[in-house]
Amino acid sequence: MDKMIVSPSPHVRSGTTTAKLMGHVLLALFPAIVAATIIFGGRALMLVGFCTAIAVVLERICGIIMKRPDTTGDLSAAVTGVIFALNLPPTLPFWVAFIGLFFAIVVTKQLFGGLGHNFANPAIVGRIVITLSFPAAMTTWTEPFTADVTTLATPLASKSANMLDMFLGMTSGCIGETCSVALIFGFVYLCVMKIITPTTPIAFVGTVALFSFIAGEDPLYQVLSGGLLLGAIFMATDYVTTPVTQLGKFIFGIGCGIITCVIRFYGSYPEGVSFSILLMNIVSPYIDMLCKTRPVGAKKPSKKVKEAN
Repeated sequence: MDKMIVSPSPHVRSGTTTAKLMGHVLLALFPAIVAATIIFGGRALMLVGFCTAIAVVLERICGIIMKRPDTTGDLSAAVTGVIFALNLPPTLPFWVAFIGLFFAIVVTKQLFGGLGHNFANPAIVGRIVITLSFPAAMTTWTEPFTADVTTLATPLASKSANMLDMFLGMTSGCIGETCSVALIFGFVYLCVMKIITPTTPIAFVGTVALFSFIAGEDPLYQVLSGGLLLGAIFMATDYVTTPVTQLGKFIFGIGCGIITCVIRFYGSYPEGVSFSILLMNIVSPYIDMLCKTRPVGAKKPSKKVKEAN
């Protein structure tokens, strides 16, 4: 007689795996990587490759030390490495990038239990750590299509860049944030493949545009400058650290947009995308509690039942 296998729900199985999801994200990031290589040269590509390799190696070392199964095959570490690299200036020393990756992979991800247990997006934490620790290195830029290092402000700080240049990426800035058209291609791909829903990115970008208009700033300029599109598309849509429900995702995006604009317009930092996503990551569990769905026909337990328990 065959054995009856009993297991907890859900019982619906899907062919979707973490590796497949992360593979789609890497494909969506490919246009931004190509654009960064064309705009900033080979060093940008080297930095992306370095960060990706180090992220995978650190994940494997943590797995060995903590006696956990090898999780490098799920490609989550590779995605973290690529996204982290795209948030860096092309001139950043490799050893500074290593420090950021250590905080991203080891501290934020592995010390909290690995994939699915981290409280915040690892790439964002790594970037914020080195931004606060090495501000000079994180604000040294390269002129597009040259190897000339400059300390000139990015379009977000200078507010004088040409819109077309910003759309095509012909401005100084972090590796992956300058070419808006490449990021939009990635966004469309992720939505078409149903890897993400457009709720959070649209709420995030829309809130920034509306807040900018109310504050007397140019909404389109604010949307195209800085790391808004990179953050809204690839970091604010992280499965682990963002709300589950569509309403929760919408609230999350609005919160990110408001905090970003408050920091941009009234804070001491010109950019607030990373800080806004990190802060909203922290409150994401409470958003899930607020937006928790109930089964059809379910009733709230009466006060008497609660008191009895």
